[in-house]
Order: sequence, then structure tokens, then C-alpha cells
Amino acid sequence: MKHRRLLVLAGVVGAVALVVSLSVAAANSTKPAHAQRAAVVKAPKVPNAAAIRKKYHGQKITFVGDSVGAGNVRDTALAKRFSKDTGIKVSVVPHPAASDASYTQLARAFSSKSSSIDVAMLDVNWPRAFAPYLVNLKPKLGKQSKQHIKSIVVNGTVGGKLVSMPWFSDYGILYYRTDLLKKYGYKAPPKTWNDLFKMAKKIQDGERSSNPNFAGFVYQGNAYEGLTCNALEWIASVGGGHFVDGGKVTIDNAKARTILDAMANQVGKISPRGVTSYQEDQTEHAFDNGDAAFARNWPYQYGIGATAGSKVKGKFSVTVLPHGTAGHSVGTIGGWGLGVSKFTKHRGAAIEFVRYMTSPAVEKFDALTNSNVPTIISVAKDKAVAKKNPYLKPAIASVPRVTRPGKFFGTKYNEASKIIYQGINQILNGSSASSVLPQIKSKLQQLK
Repeated sequence: MKHRRLLVLAGVVGAVALVVSLSVAAANSTKPAHAQRAAVVKAPKVPNAAAIRKKYHGQKITFVGDSVGAGNVRDTALAKRFSKDTGIKVSVVPHPAASDASYTQLARAFSSKSSSIDVAMLDVNWPRAFAPYLVNLKPKLGKQSKQHIKSIVVNGTVGGKLVSMPWFSDYGILYYRTDLLKKYGYKAPPKTWNDLFKMAKKIQDGERSSNPNFAGFVYQGNAYEGLTCNALEWIASVGGGHFVDGGKVTIDNAKARTILDAMANQVGKISPRGVTSYQEDQTEHAFDNGDAAFARNWPYQYGIGATAGSKVKGKFSVTVLPHGTAGHSVGTIGGWGLGVSKFTKHRGAAIEFVRYMTSPAVEKFDALTNSNVPTIISVAKDKAVAKKNPYLKPAIASVPRVTRPGKFFGTKYNEASKIIYQGINQILNGSSASSVLPQIKSKLQQLK
């Protein structure tokens, strides 16, 4: 997710504070050096720029964009190019790193009918909740949307209105150190969770002599949306369902209890105690700094790990996540789209920015500089893109996707996810799954 997920519409709180104006020139000043290298590839030109400039030159719009990995660097480079070509000034404001906090940020602005936001990136679970506050992009961008994967377009369409234009996709994958697998006698990455536990322990024990901070396995264990995504993968991969199945809450079952207790048992062993506070960036930093053998994260991490600033450049690869002895590998569906606020004072200019940001040329730029998954099939098949991003290989890209129960809980999904990730975090911190899952199930049932 990348990063990266949701909450409910909060009450009216001062939305002005939300848009601490950040110029496109200075937006990347706090990013680490290895992330800033993503801007080396030049941002593509804006098609039909002359006509756009003639119509909207001088207008100013604010884009609430990415903050995970090199996402802000990408957004800044693209916004700067768009501003140069069209004369429309774009201010880039990174959203909070935790997606649920990002959801709240947007919810406050929308519920107060604030014009402080013009364009915002939207998690795949948000269109239904935010649809009343978003412009229907179908009249202007309907033709361009046909280039994107149909199911993602459908996901961003509510009541026949296209409120979220596909931007990039996501799914969970496993990162592993190829050099360390070879060093400790392993010919292939782990297939099952038990394999991972054993391999991670052996490698960790060996590496700790020279690096006391070395961990076997890191992931997003903090109490936020990222943990909901991880837990869904753990449970589904052992045949324990998807939190909700057949219209019923199914999270409290024997297989779910077993895998969650198993993961908790590894905290303080192959996973550091601090993993219960890790989000995406902490996971990426640990792995790319050479302090972990395995990591679960989204594809964006690949691009950072492959840069010159990474200590694992040329020493890692990716594969599908492990599974249970009787299950199969899965990856939680993530991804982001772009929407235009109904309260914008510059609707036309904002739509043109979305048109540019979701174009094939920009998706290719994003895949090459930030290793995000294209939502345009022709871009995903581009030779340069495929060569630079091994996660697009069929064996990994075709892994079965699992979906968070957004449709089941509707606008209450944020509350449901909070119940899930807070409960799972309790388990990781020492509570037994048998004592926590019944509580999660009961609370989820009360939401419906």
C-alpha cells in the first residue's frame, strides 16, 4: 500500500491546516538521497500543452499526493513538468505516511466543503466513501480510461460516475537476499511460512555475529491499514478465509488462530520487537540497509533497493509470499487512483492534471523511477518496464489477489479495518489469537 489505506469521514475540522503549501520545487527536500535519485529520468512532456496553456494558464491547483518511498519525488517531478508546459502551477502536498491518516485528512476537507484540495490520490477502497465529493471524470476522461485495466476502472466507478482514475496498482510480495540464501546453502526462496521461519532463523543467527541489528523477517506490523493487508495475506494463504466470506464474518477460525499465533511467536525471534511499529518505510529501510534477510512490502520498494544508495543493490530479488502447507500464495490488492474534488475552483485545470498523470507516458515514468505497477497493460508489457521490474514476471504478477472487505462494510470499512488491525497488533504484542479473534468478530458483526 504503498503504502497506505483508510478511515471514515471525520467531522468538520479546520481543513486549512491540511494544505500547508508546499512548492513543487521544494517538496522533495526531506527525502533521503537514495529516494531523490528517482527523479533522474526526465518527466514526459504534456500532450496538447499549448491548448491547455491557452485555456488555464495562471491557475493554481493543489495536489495531495504520495509520501511513501520515492513517491513524493515522482509527484514533484511530474508536477514541475506539468507546470512548465501548461502554465498551471501545481503545489504538491504529501499525504500522511499512514493511509488511514491520509483518509482522515481528505475526509476533513471534503466534509467541510473546502476548496483547499483540487486533486488527491485515492486508495482503491475509497471511491464509494468519497464519491459524493468527487467530480465525475467520465465525460472528459472516459475515452482515456479504456486504456486501463477494466476491473480497476470499474472499481473507481460509483453509480455510473468515474470518480477515481486508475494511477498505479499494488500487491504484496516477498523480498529476499539472494547472496545470503546462497551463503547459507539455500537454492530457492521459501515456499511456506514454516520454510521462511527456518531459513530466516539460520541466516539471522549467522549474520548477527557481524551485525547485531540483523533480522530474519520484517513487515508492516504497526496498528494501521498496512497490518490489515498483511494479516489478510497470512490468513488467506493458509486457507483461513478473507475476514468476511459468503456475507459472514469468518475471521475467528482455527486456521486464522494458528497462523496469527505463529507470526506472534516470531516477534522477538526472527522479527524484531519493533516490527509491531513498522510501516512501509521502516520495512524498506531495514531491508535496503542490509539489516534483514526477508521483507514483505509493495513493489515500490524494488526501485529503491536497486539504486546506488542501497546496500543490497544486486543482492536481492522478489517472489510471491509464502503460504501454509495446505494453502497457496496470495497478495493483497492495493493501488491508487486520482480524483478531483467537487469543491475545486479550477475544475478544468485539475482534470487536465489528472489526464496527464494517468497517461501511458507517465505510467511508464512511474514504473521506471518508482517501480509501481502500471494499470495500463501495454505499459506493463513495455520491454524497458518489464526488464527493470521483475515483479511483473507472470509467475509473480499472476499471484491470486485477495481483497479487503470494503464492499461488505461500505462506508464503515475504516471502522472495520481499525478493529482488525488493532486486534492483530494485540496478538503480535503477546495476546493469544483465541482471546482476541472472538472480540474482533463480535465488533465487526455489530458494524453491519
